[in-house]
Amino acid sequence: MKNKCLRNAALSATFMIALSACSNNSNTTNSADTTAMKTDTAMADVSAGKPTDVKPVGPAPEWGPGLKPQMQAVIEKLVSYKDRPVSDLIAVEARKNHTPADAVMDLMKDNNIPMPVFNVDTVGKEIPVTGGNIHLRIYTPKTGNGPFPVIVYYHGGGFVIANIDVYDASAKVLADKVGAVVVSVAYRLGPEYKFPIAHNDSFAAYQWVLKNATSIKGDPKMVAVAGESAGGNLAMNIAIMARDKRIAAPKHILAVYPVAGSDMNTASYQKNAAAKPLNKPMMEWFVKNYLNTMAEGKDPRINLLGANLKGLPNVTIITAEYDPLQSEGMMLADKLKAAGVQVDSKNYDGVTHEFFGMGALVPEAMEAEMYAVDQLKKALGK
Repeated sequence: MKNKCLRNAALSATFMIALSACSNNSNTTNSADTTAMKTDTAMADVSAGKPTDVKPVGPAPEWGPGLKPQMQAVIEKLVSYKDRPVSDLIAVEARKNHTPADAVMDLMKDNNIPMPVFNVDTVGKEIPVTGGNIHLRIYTPKTGNGPFPVIVYYHGGGFVIANIDVYDASAKVLADKVGAVVVSVAYRLGPEYKFPIAHNDSFAAYQWVLKNATSIKGDPKMVAVAGESAGGNLAMNIAIMARDKRIAAPKHILAVYPVAGSDMNTASYQKNAAAKPLNKPMMEWFVKNYLNTMAEGKDPRINLLGANLKGLPNVTIITAEYDPLQSEGMMLADKLKAAGVQVDSKNYDGVTHEFFGMGALVPEAMEAEMYAVDQLKKALGK
């Protein structure tokens, strides 16, 4: 993939993916932690293109007849790379595939659309966890002295692929637009590190933030959690673990198309079995690579629909139309409401799993990002 992870970070991409694939170097100090802040200097010129200039070149795919134009163009570009399906690969190979972020950046380059500029600095930090260390990337607003609210962010990738480089833009959007310190967590991945290691690493990172927030210009009393796909599952789990272990609860949970169930025969799984960038075979592959046994799919840490959801903080859930996980995200919202939790949720039509973060190109993604920002600002007193 010719070092796409570093290229993604260095270009300050505004998009990220849970399910495609950079090599997982996220548990060691990454030069992107310091270079990202130096390269957010893209400037528009008189010939700059616009997202509306980006059009699909062919008919909509059979699985996505209502795809929005820019979303369809991203999928077409992704398909054009002709990568082998993730489900046909071993994890180390799958992490080298192109990502939807690559597709978005290439489309923006082709159409001379300028990269956004984020008013944040980044630095890397290694912290100890049971059995080793994990890497954190800390994003801090350049303006203001703090203390800032803190958002602990968990990337996607089915607990198997992707890393904090691939999801660099989500963290930057949240840090810049909310005015918060964002701590992006490079939890360890399967199959090298099986369930529940990603969950335990993620909770260890949350505890580190509570104890060390003041050292990163953060307010330990104003901490939220956020994540996408597998990361959305982790964000929910952190709040549950905080409740059960009687430590400070997050002020808010942002879960973007979270992994929330173990039933792969829901309505959205049936409708989107062949969708891109996420489909049913990929989800089956993720399960096999992260879980020790298929029976662990019923564990409430994976199957959030079977978890005790009472007493959790307010939750925001975002779902997408062309996504196998749409149904379980919507069911999670209903389960939370039934448990007495305040929930705000929105579904976005015409877009796929991983659309969040494509805001520089896909209008619906920009809407979702600003919705998430508004929800977090309200919860964090901004």
